[in-house]
Amino acid sequence: MGRRLFKELDRAYGFDEVAIVPGQVTINPELTSTKMTIGGLDFDIPIMASAMDGAVSPQFANLMHEMGGLGVLNAEGLYTRYDDPYSTLEEIISMPQTEVTTYLQQVYSQPIQEHLVGQRVQEIKSAGSICAVSFTPQNAKRMSPVAVEAGADIVVVQSTVTTARHMSRSYEGLVFSDLIKNLKVPIVVGNCVTYEVAQELIETGIDGILVGVGPGAACTTREVVGIGVPQVTATLECAAAREDHFRRTGRYVSVITDGGFRTGGDVCKAIASGADAVMLGTPFAQAEEAPGQGYNWGMANPHPELPRGTRITVGTKGTLRQILYGPTSATDGTQNFVGALRVAMGMCGAYTLRDLHKAQMVIAPSIKTEGKYFQHAI
Repeated sequence: MGRRLFKELDRAYGFDEVAIVPGQVTINPELTSTKMTIGGLDFDIPIMASAMDGAVSPQFANLMHEMGGLGVLNAEGLYTRYDDPYSTLEEIISMPQTEVTTYLQQVYSQPIQEHLVGQRVQEIKSAGSICAVSFTPQNAKRMSPVAVEAGADIVVVQSTVTTARHMSRSYEGLVFSDLIKNLKVPIVVGNCVTYEVAQELIETGIDGILVGVGPGAACTTREVVGIGVPQVTATLECAAAREDHFRRTGRYVSVITDGGFRTGGDVCKAIASGADAVMLGTPFAQAEEAPGQGYNWGMANPHPELPRGTRITVGTKGTLRQILYGPTSATDGTQNFVGALRVAMGMCGAYTLRDLHKAQMVIAPSIKTEGKYFQHAI
């Protein structure tokens, strides 16, 4: 008599294990539209810069706006704890690897200053940019009204794992429907990876949902606590919740795949999996204009008791414009993400991002190795 397993495991897939199938009709890339919307705010490209201090400063957020995307400022980071965050950034960058996590824990233990939250928002708004700020659930209720009063257009409520139902003895849980009613700006919430949690979060009335637990290059959550789901499967799950909600209510909630991206091909696969936008950290930390000057570190890195991130050396690849739009001589897909997306859309006959959602995908474990012997030898 056969033994029954204690639990059955589903197979989950990351970017390197799947491929997009070309469409039956192709179109010229210049005929495609890469526009996306979050809560009534329109963007030319579906690309966001992650709320990491090494990637997004107020100046970098303004550059992202100029390029048609959106930079999210970590409103609990160095920029709202220090009048002069840039000298602290220099210290982090120059610190030996063996000492840097302890130093990060120290500098991020300084209190958030409300006047600096408003000041950083105004630095972004004074350039005419759409301003998005990120808070953890613990601080969102208290601090996000300060940001909105200063002019913030989007509030992102973000932690490693977020659910609509959070149990705690220490504080009254954050009620997203109340936050939406009080702030009256689009709310994006993350992070999650399953249909059920995405569905519950979407039903609170939020405008966007962040998908991904632990895929970021600077994040060590998967190693430290063993939690996470590969990004293709996670995106498919959350996009299914969005589609079911849209069919029932007619209200569309943006799905934003957050983390795990290295190439333009990864961006294309995320959108084909159902994402309306992607959020990138390390690829933007590699921009010449990035505040981290070739370094990046995880948002959970400074945790006082259980850090779940590490400072990584990512180097400098090129300007932000090159990373997003080219021109590039890099053949590895790490630059001209928008050009790659337009070409993929053309190959699939997709005029819009919603059209690309309909593209067929296949499980393809050999997609990056088949016929590539000489490339790998190099």
